[in-house]
Amino acid sequence: MENKQVQKQQIEDIISKIDNKDFGLYFFTLDTKGNPTAGIANIYEHVKVLNELGYKAYILHEKNDYKLNGNQEGMGLVNWLGEEYGELPHISIESQQLNVGAQDFIIIPEIFSNVMDQVKKFPCKKIVFSQSYDYLLELLPLGRRWTDYGFNDVITTSNKQADYVKSLFPSLNSYVIPVGIPDYFVTSDKPKVPVITISAREQGVAAKIAKMFYLKYPLYKWVTFKELRGLPRKQFAEELGKSCLAIWMDETSGFGTFPLEAMECNTPVIGKMPNMIPEWMEEIDEAGNGKIKNNGVWTNTHLNIPELINTFMKVWLEDNMPPDLMEGMEESRGIYSMDKQRTAIETVYGSLFTNRKAELNNVLKQIEEQAKVTEK
Repeated sequence: MENKQVQKQQIEDIISKIDNKDFGLYFFTLDTKGNPTAGIANIYEHVKVLNELGYKAYILHEKNDYKLNGNQEGMGLVNWLGEEYGELPHISIESQQLNVGAQDFIIIPEIFSNVMDQVKKFPCKKIVFSQSYDYLLELLPLGRRWTDYGFNDVITTSNKQADYVKSLFPSLNSYVIPVGIPDYFVTSDKPKVPVITISAREQGVAAKIAKMFYLKYPLYKWVTFKELRGLPRKQFAEELGKSCLAIWMDETSGFGTFPLEAMECNTPVIGKMPNMIPEWMEEIDEAGNGKIKNNGVWTNTHLNIPELINTFMKVWLEDNMPPDLMEGMEESRGIYSMDKQRTAIETVYGSLFTNRKAELNNVLKQIEEQAKVTEK
């Protein structure tokens, strides 16, 4: 009976800590060694907002040499994302700073099933952070599920990804927090210049597109192609805002931030449609059929992109942009603002905390029922 009382008191203390925001949220994050990635930027945004809301959220990394600041070998995270993100709380597993209790939450990206295995005995709440459906099964052993490691909840960035995750792991509770597009992606106050910016997942794709275009249309050798890989975020936005056209090549994209960033900059996009059509690219008719929106020039193959660029350059130079394209871009702007993401973060994590307390209260009820049986 005494043990039951102790256990009951412990659970009540945990619930009280959750109520008083006296717990930690630990976001396991890959060290990109200063290489900008949209996925890492999004994790940092969650941590930043949660801290602003009064929670204790941390970036959790594996080694002590996590590259926050640049050096002679190149940029650090602060250089490409900003000082305010570098000032967020960071702790490493290597330094043994991680002391996780039952009141805490640990959030791990979908690709790190090996880390999920390492923390499966932790008493805390465990959550998967899934931004790329293509990574879901990358390191997951054959026949294993996230639930085998104690992960019963997943946060993702779109309803489509949530549905795909549920098709593989039906018992999971899924939550959607779309990515926010920073306010510094804005229309340039200067005329667009004949520069075509390219974002591609695979290195070398940008050069191939440029070579194909110059070979087919040597008349346009004065047009410049610029790949935006590796640039600091604000410089990335500035270059995108100046360019007359953006090319997007990312077949396994889970959300598609680059085209949305281009639209916010009033820069038209030509892109190869990814395997999973983003929600912002598609509209559903009354019969439930999907239709591709006119908010960009979308194609099923990269082979015709040079021809599409040629057509675009003609209408751009004649100042005769298609009205439906411009209207489609306008309608897509502002859908994924930082304010909307902040609201979603507050709502979703609030639900996770409420659900965690409900789980603990259920345990309390079980203890009380067992105590009644013992008394009889």
